[in-house]
Amino acid sequence: MKARLLAVTALLGTASAFGQTVLTVSSWLPPTHTASVSQQKWCAALEQESKGGLKCNILPKAVAAPPGTFDAVRDGLADVSFTVDGYTPGRFVFAQIAEFPFLGDSSEATSVAYQRIYQKHFVPLGEHRGVKVLGVFTHGPGVIFNTRKPITSAADVASLKFRIGGGNISELSKAMGWNVTLKPATDSFELLSTGVMDGTFLPDESFASFKLSMVKHVTRFPGGLYNSSFVFIMNPEKYKGLSAEHKAVVDKLSGEYVARLFGQGWDALDKTSREGLQKELGVQPVRASEAFVAEVRAKQSGLEDKWAAAASAKGLKDPKAVLDEFRAEIKKVN
Repeated sequence: MKARLLAVTALLGTASAFGQTVLTVSSWLPPTHTASVSQQKWCAALEQESKGGLKCNILPKAVAAPPGTFDAVRDGLADVSFTVDGYTPGRFVFAQIAEFPFLGDSSEATSVAYQRIYQKHFVPLGEHRGVKVLGVFTHGPGVIFNTRKPITSAADVASLKFRIGGGNISELSKAMGWNVTLKPATDSFELLSTGVMDGTFLPDESFASFKLSMVKHVTRFPGGLYNSSFVFIMNPEKYKGLSAEHKAVVDKLSGEYVARLFGQGWDALDKTSREGLQKELGVQPVRASEAFVAEVRAKQSGLEDKWAAAASAKGLKDPKAVLDEFRAEIKKVN
């Protein structure tokens, strides 16, 4: 026993001598999901940039359920992970700006624009206080998947039951009178395969990622029906404990680097799922009509006013101007 203890001590001493720091990394999504893959790529870049001084230990199982991930990283149960802001309703107000309908058809463009707005306007107001934010991003444009029938109008949506992920789409669904239930994306397969739900609101990649072969219909909107805002985070004490050299590596691989990495991955899998697996399995696509889009836009207008009031109350100056700046920034990235 004493010999084993000495061996372990020697091993730790060797690691310390080489200055290697191991980060515990968690993902609540499958390891093959694009967000998990992007996180793995970030870890590989981290190790390469630090010349082996920083390394990730990617856990085989998440340290917390999706809604608890932010607090788990804050409290040190994991050093690095990502989460969806909308999974904890009402907690992150400014992040909702990235969840509105019709923002754009590219996760990369929307994510990079969101990162720029986030850094300029939201970081000073402490939107994600308690953690070290490595970057923010959004998934690809949200679509409506269902197992029952073509969805061509708001009334068609109202006739079925849907899983949603929270955030602005939750507020929009209430305003539209739709029958929705807030559940993590990872519950989609079970909810649809058992018939508890008729469909789910997700980006195109989810058809492949969550093996939703029971889906027969998809309705897409110009610029997406919604987005989900994600935040990629690190335990602040772990970051503080890094050497100046290693902090510089983490900082280099933060911000727009994160937004582009996750956004590019999402765009690629969206395309693969849309043009490959969905087509192969005969999913019937519908393009939302101008009338359908107008119905959504009319309800969303009031929600943007509501968001602007809430954001203003939390200290954001002229939220509507920030929203206009965000939309203009997306076009610049494109």
